[in-house]
Amino acid sequence: MKRLREFAYFEPASLKEAIETLGAAGSNVRVLAGGTDLVVDMKTGRMRPSVVVNLKRIPGLAGIKTGAGGSRIGALTKVGTIEHSSLVRERHRALAEAAGVLASPPVRGLATIGGNIGRASPASDLAPPLIVHRAIATIAGRDGPRDEPIEDLFVGPGTTTLAANDIITSIFVPDSASRFGSAHLKIGARGGGTDIAMVGACAGVTLDNSGLITGARIVLASVAPTPIRALEAEHVLEGVEVSEGVLATAADAAAGECRPISDLRASASHRLALARVLTRRALRAALAAAHIGDAA
Repeated sequence: MKRLREFAYFEPASLKEAIETLGAAGSNVRVLAGGTDLVVDMKTGRMRPSVVVNLKRIPGLAGIKTGAGGSRIGALTKVGTIEHSSLVRERHRALAEAAGVLASPPVRGLATIGGNIGRASPASDLAPPLIVHRAIATIAGRDGPRDEPIEDLFVGPGTTTLAANDIITSIFVPDSASRFGSAHLKIGARGGGTDIAMVGACAGVTLDNSGLITGARIVLASVAPTPIRALEAEHVLEGVEVSEGVLATAADAAAGECRPISDLRASASHRLALARVLTRRALRAALAAAHIGDAA
């Protein structure tokens, strides 16, 4: 293991102090939230920041608050907390499912939702369900707070629209329609769901009173430089009656929208096959959840 390069370390006690510290730190600065990725990357030499800013002393950045319109999740909320929240599972099923397959229980006890999103991994577990559920990030920056859809944050691998002194403070997940269901699935390199995703698929569907699909959102991970919406597949589903044939057509369309690479975990062709299978399975599970919501 490589020796850690020396770096300056700060623990600001307020958002204002953190933003000022980041602004003065230059370009080679990293924010520490849970630390599950950053610390490993620093130990292996993959990242060598000159400045590390730890957000953990800043009050009000953790916790889940639910209201009439949805749930607000603090950026420093642990993934394990999201996994075990009955309110999250009831209101935003796919997000709870995704939290439950992120790495291992010890990692989920340290990793944060803000850190997972800010890392901008193409294989992100939490980004697909957040996009399916139309989540919005609240960001504090030099010019004040702003809101930005999670879907619009990602630019490329490890790259977001966040400025150097921007900090994600919370994520708002709006409530969905009564006949909406969502589901998240992934397959990892070891065949299970708790390692880095070879492919992840999240689906959300809304049904009308006659059982027709009135809206669909499908988001895939590990098949492009960023998590992507399968817009063509969504179009296939809108306004139609559910059938295995329709689900197969949508899954084919989703696979056609992927731009996977080959790496040590999977070949591009294998990822395409997995995207097709997981999309179909996620749609089935989302439809089942929508019918459960209708029965309730």
